[in-house]
Amino acid sequence: MAEERRDPRDVRGFGAEEADAWEELVDTARRTVSDGLVVGTSGNVSVRVADTVLVTPSGVPYDRLTPDDVTGVDLDGRQVLGSLVPTSELPMHLAVYRSTDARAVVHTHAVHATAVSTLVSELPAIHYMTGALGGAVRVAPYATYGTDELAENMLHALADRSACLLQNHGTITYGSTLAQAYDRTAQLEWMCHLWLTARTVPGLSPNLLTEEQVAEAGKRLRGYGQRGLR
Repeated sequence: MAEERRDPRDVRGFGAEEADAWEELVDTARRTVSDGLVVGTSGNVSVRVADTVLVTPSGVPYDRLTPDDVTGVDLDGRQVLGSLVPTSELPMHLAVYRSTDARAVVHTHAVHATAVSTLVSELPAIHYMTGALGGAVRVAPYATYGTDELAENMLHALADRSACLLQNHGTITYGSTLAQAYDRTAQLEWMCHLWLTARTVPGLSPNLLTEEQVAEAGKRLRGYGQRGLR
C-alpha cells in the first residue's frame, strides 16, 4: 500500500499563510541556483510569517524540497515546524529579523560579489542602484560561518542598509517581501560584476558617484514603479 502523504496544514501552527510562504520560499531558493547565485546547497533563504521564521533546511538540495519539508523556528531559534535541521546560517537570519523590519532574507555565495568581498572594505559606488540598498554596501569582516560572531559582524555592516557583503563568503540582503530581498541580491551581484569589469580596463579607473548622488538616487528609487507591486 502506498504511503499516505501528510497534508502540511495538519502540522500544528501550519496553515494556509505558512503554506503559501513556504512555496514562495522554495521557489526563491531554487531561483538562486538557476540564476547562478549559489552552487549546490550553499546559501539560504528565509521568510517571516508573524513570529515564525520559515527557513531552508541544512544540506537539502532545493529541487528536492516538498511541502512536507517545511522548516520553521521562532525568533529565539526554537524549532516550531518540521523535523529537518534549519540552515547553519540561522543566527544571521534571526539577527536580521530581531534588528530590522525585514520580512524576508536571502543569503548567497554569488561569484562576483564574493570576489569583491576579498578586495575592498566597501563596494565602490559604481552605479546609482547603490541608493536602493541604503548607500555604499559595506563588507562585514570575516568570521566562521554559522557563528554569532558572523551575525554580529553582519549587523554592523547592515546598519542603515538592506544589503552587505560577507568577507570571503558571500552576500546577505533583506526586504519586505521575498521578491524584494531577491531583487536586491541580484542588483548587488550585478553591481559587483560591473565594478570588477570596469576596473580591469588598463590605464583607466571607474568613475564613482558621490554620497550626495547616491542619496539623491535613493530618494527617487523609493518612489519608483507601481504602488503595491514592490
